[in-house]
Amino acid sequence: MRMTYREAVRTAIREALQSDARVFLMGEDVGRYGGSYAVSKGLLEEFGPERVRDTPLSESAFVGAGVGAALGGMRPIVEVMTVNFSLLALDQIVNGAASLRHMSGGQLSVPLVIRMATGAGRQVAAQHSHSLEGWYAHVPGISVVAPATPHDARWMLTAALKEPDPVIIFEHAMLYGEEGEVGSEPGPLSLFSAAIRRPGRDVTLIASGGSLGKALVAAEHLMGEGIDSEVIDLRSLRPLDDATILGSVRRTHRAVVVDEGWRTGSLAAEISARITEGAFYDLDAPVARVCTAEVPIPYPKHLEDAALPSAERIVAAAKMVVKPAVGVGA
Repeated sequence: MRMTYREAVRTAIREALQSDARVFLMGEDVGRYGGSYAVSKGLLEEFGPERVRDTPLSESAFVGAGVGAALGGMRPIVEVMTVNFSLLALDQIVNGAASLRHMSGGQLSVPLVIRMATGAGRQVAAQHSHSLEGWYAHVPGISVVAPATPHDARWMLTAALKEPDPVIIFEHAMLYGEEGEVGSEPGPLSLFSAAIRRPGRDVTLIASGGSLGKALVAAEHLMGEGIDSEVIDLRSLRPLDDATILGSVRRTHRAVVVDEGWRTGSLAAEISARITEGAFYDLDAPVARVCTAEVPIPYPKHLEDAALPSAERIVAAAKMVVKPAVGVGA
């Protein structure tokens, strides 16, 4: 069945509310307004205010309430309007949810799912547009996933609700209107595995979330120039699927990592380090990275576009790492 990314997320939430009395949704504007991105539209009317809860504009309060509810045996889905606002709840997430199993010697579990929009491209400026997935992927005790397709958005949320420990789901804001096929079953999907979206032999393009589409466009362009690109969709950012990443690089011998985060201290840097540690002698060129410019995301459209990774920049990076082997001109 074809549906948009937002419809896929809504379908997963609806099914969870129907099938498990412990599940409830809460966050800013998720009820009467239908969600800031219309994901929860209609759910308040269907399930009522006990199951779909509008909260005060206080991330520290409602994320903390989600941690407490999870400790009490519930299965809360907490929606944070944008990743920038989640910084107000870092104590609850990092010092609370991520740490309690360890600090209790395994006696406590926090089966909490936190959904948050991430990414730029909508001209909403720096306080609503950053990509901080790498910050959360740095923290032990939580899992971090970034579904890039409607099918994954549908089924990764369902899988996350079965986890005994916290899962953060990053939904790139530019994907909500994207359409795609959503299967009636998850298929071979694993919550913590990467997916090869396009096989290739010359270079591995590694992306996630909103960057996957750019990588696929770049791969098509590169094919027109005789460069056959393999495209990996990370899906899981913590844990990373090292086996899929390294297996691809060992076949293609080159890698370009695309990351909408900033280059310094980025998730791209971690992936590059893992490739160097695990497949150094298989590499025919240094690992390349395509990241966001090291500035707060600008408001003007032309500056925002210039700051972000693009298919053109991915193509240029791939040609640089492949050039010695295929003779691409400067």
